[in-house]
Amino acid sequence: MNLSLFSRYAFLVLCIATAVFCLPFLNHPWVWPLFIVTALLSLIGVRDLRQCEHAVRRNYPILGNIRYMVEGIRPEIRQYLLESDQERVPFSRAQRSLVYARAKNQVDDKPFGTLIDVYETGYECIGHSISTARVSDPETFRVSIGSPQCTQPYSASVFNISAMSFGSLSGNAIQALNRGAKLGGFYHDTGEGSISTYHRQHGGDLVWELGSGYFGCRTETGAFDPDRFAVQARDPQVKMIEIKLSQGAKPGHGGILPGRKVNAEIAATRGVPEGIDCISPASHSAFSTPLELMDFISRLRELSGGKPVGFKLCIGHPWEFVGIVKAMLQSGIYPDFIVVDGKEGGTGAAPVEFTNHIGMPLRESLLFVHNVLVGCNLREHIRIGASGKIVSAFDITSVLAMGADWVNSARGFMFAVGCIQSQHCHTNRCPTGVATQDPLRQRALVVPDKAERVFSFHRNTVHALAELLAAAGLSHPAELGPHHLIRRVSSTEIKLFSQLYYFVQPGALLAKKIDSEFFARIWSMAQADSFEAMPQKTERGAAQVEEPLIS
Repeated sequence: MNLSLFSRYAFLVLCIATAVFCLPFLNHPWVWPLFIVTALLSLIGVRDLRQCEHAVRRNYPILGNIRYMVEGIRPEIRQYLLESDQERVPFSRAQRSLVYARAKNQVDDKPFGTLIDVYETGYECIGHSISTARVSDPETFRVSIGSPQCTQPYSASVFNISAMSFGSLSGNAIQALNRGAKLGGFYHDTGEGSISTYHRQHGGDLVWELGSGYFGCRTETGAFDPDRFAVQARDPQVKMIEIKLSQGAKPGHGGILPGRKVNAEIAATRGVPEGIDCISPASHSAFSTPLELMDFISRLRELSGGKPVGFKLCIGHPWEFVGIVKAMLQSGIYPDFIVVDGKEGGTGAAPVEFTNHIGMPLRESLLFVHNVLVGCNLREHIRIGASGKIVSAFDITSVLAMGADWVNSARGFMFAVGCIQSQHCHTNRCPTGVATQDPLRQRALVVPDKAERVFSFHRNTVHALAELLAAAGLSHPAELGPHHLIRRVSSTEIKLFSQLYYFVQPGALLAKKIDSEFFARIWSMAQADSFEAMPQKTERGAAQVEEPLIS
């Protein structure tokens, strides 16, 4: 026991003894540094003994602090020294290196074969054709968005910047993204933080995301203000309006921007008081049923002067989305587009339980939305976008083959402007100036240079997509189908996506000729006048859904 006690406090005792020993010899120049160091360490040790928060520091004064220092730099040590090239936490070094190379116009070819185990279950690839096609001009990879109810349709790139707000990102990062979008002819989603002066400086196409806080078009009490909305929505730079029902990072959870981060610029942009916590409610106040959502979409389309209006969501309860589709059929009002956000989305900080265990992954969500629209003969009227951990041309092809018309990327473009995945986004201490409001930190992000990288990342990725398509014998992303993608399902078997997933036949839900018990049951549970499910009685009298979402 005494030996244990001595070992725990030996270093503190040594520091105190050395400092005391140095006192008579302070007139010697070499003693001063030793005295200062040991005196400071002694003070730290005494403070460790007196504090009550950390037991390790009380039991091991001075030395116990090493544990917390190492823990503080653990993510960086792991990222740079320990993780493998293919370990995705959340993006692998190989993925980040690909983005950096394309953003800097560097060679992204790799020698000596793949590092991926192609015999591992889950490996995916795109089938190539013996009769390859000529590589198409990526400039032609455009998607026309706008139903017959829209008078100002928009031609979008197949690859765009996903929703990230000013406030979450720095003003310099927003400028770089928008300037890059202008150079490359693709759109920049504002995020729910509204349209800031930084979004407007370079004139890049904007998709205005309207969240539950109605930032930029809200009354003093936080309700939707149609007059303020109309003024902003009719600006020529705003090409589309996107209602955010939920997001992949934290579906079903509201948001809060702490008052200390709500400076004058953010307050003016969002229309909220400066220095006061900025709250995004978990749900909208402008509508509470699927039918009311359709009326809201129609109202926004009219207020915006006929621009495309749609919504973004991460799928949760499947009957809620089917209820929205039933409301479309009942009201005759269609959104121009739907953006499906997979739970892989992650630019927004969220509780761990929400990050890990709330919301459906992108592919299952996307295919579900696609199937329901096909089954109701609405797919030809409504375009589908997809977002969620997309950074490469193969990532793009994999979701286009599942039913998407175009894709959005958030973290990919964050890497392009300099993000190093330090995962300090919510602390205001981003080391590269991307996700911070600290003026000194964001000075490190030079807008013209990073805008060029945003432009180059987009251009080189879409060019890689064109080459992939040509290898598969295709000339346009719209030609991609589930039969073009392949997945290894065991050590001895591979299957086409068209064999792995269930696809609803056109009009099958309307005609009630669906051969899927799941879709039949969900269809009967959904209702247009409520987001709640109609109970389905089994033989035992309990509501139940037995079939998996994707079969």
